[in-house]
This record gives sequence, C-alpha cells and structure tokens, in this order.
Amino acid sequence: MTRPSPVLGIIGGMGPAATVDLMRRLVERTPAEDDADHLHVIVESNPRIPSRIAHLIEGVGPDPTPELVRIAKNLERAGASLLAMPCNTAHVYAPAIQEAVQVPLLDMVQLTATRLVSRFPGARVGLLSSTAVHLTGLYHSALAENGLALCLPEQQSDVMDIIRLVKCGDTGDDIRARFNDMARALQPNCDVLLVACTELSVIAAGLSGGAPVVDSQEVLVDAILGSMLPVEE
Repeated sequence: MTRPSPVLGIIGGMGPAATVDLMRRLVERTPAEDDADHLHVIVESNPRIPSRIAHLIEGVGPDPTPELVRIAKNLERAGASLLAMPCNTAHVYAPAIQEAVQVPLLDMVQLTATRLVSRFPGARVGLLSSTAVHLTGLYHSALAENGLALCLPEQQSDVMDIIRLVKCGDTGDDIRARFNDMARALQPNCDVLLVACTELSVIAAGLSGGAPVVDSQEVLVDAILGSMLPVEE
C-alpha cells in the first residue's frame, strides 16, 4: 500500500519576505528531477497577524495567539501533517499553538539552540535578533543552561531598524552591507554568530568576517527536509 506523502503547513506572514525565503530555500535544497519530487506545502501568509513587537515589547497590541492558533488549525484541517513557523519571536506563542493541534510544530528556537550546543560547546554566541527575543529570553535559558554565553550588539536599535526596512521590502546591497558591518562589529566579542530573526535571514547570505554563522531559518529548513524527505534505504 502506498503511504500518503507528508504535507507541510507554514504559519507565515511574519513577515512575508521571510515566508518566501523559507519556501525558496526548501525548493533549492530539495533533490528533485521533476515537480513531483518537491514537497507538498500549504501556506497561510497572513501579514495581519497582530504585531508580536507591539504585544511583547510595547504592551499595547492585541495577543497574536488566537490568530496563530486559528491558522494552525486551518492548516491541520487542510491536511498538514507537520507545521513550521518562520519567525523566531512568534515562538513565544509556540506552546499554545502546539496545544491546539494534533500535528507537530517544529520548534525553530529549540532546534537552533540544540545545534549551537552540539557544534559550539562553551561558545560565546553573538545574537542578532529582534528586541523581543532578548526580552522574552527565548534563547537565553537554553544556551546558558548548556554553558553558552550571549553577546549582544551595542546598538540594538540599529538591528530593529534593519528588520523594519526588510519588512518594508528593502533587501538591496546597501541594507545588506549595513547588516554585514553590524555583524563584523559583533564578531570580536563572540565565537559564533546567531541569526535569530527570519527577516535578517533574508539578507544574511554572504556575512563575512571569519566567525561561523548559524542561521535559524536554515536550521528550520534542515528540520523540515529531514522530516519530510524519504529516507534512502
């Protein structure tokens, strides 16, 4: 009997460019000889999900949880057998999403923390992320418990400015060079760079300066492909 193919459901729109970037990486990295060899993916890219920044940092916005749960349930009803959410900050709400559905949600934050711990024991990790990731401690406890220290940029406001510009569609050479300069400035204080915002992942290709880079978006791609592609016998 033919086993049904797995179906990936993507909780997207946070932001749209990050969702498209995930799809692009999946297509590029899937070994395929024809259309039928690619993954079956259902995407809801909803840029109207309430702002995670407003809710977590500013304390003025509505809770995104109900909308995230609605999307997850819709994807499950549509046939998704695995869920992924290309947004680090939104993983604050991952426990509520997982509790609401029967299919697994890949935890990008935990997967990324596990990779850092296994590949860079005792390292100082330069964290490039939204301020909400700092304030909620999404990576802090998982890394600190395993002997890894976090190093933060001197001007976190500049990181947030770059994130906002990517959300506005600015992914050109100037913004990439600015991000590269920021990463290089952080490198003398760390052993490895962690790109922990999927907007930053959109412009992270080609980061230079010598320190290795762990990109949470690429970790998520690895997990999706490892879960969905057939295992060669």
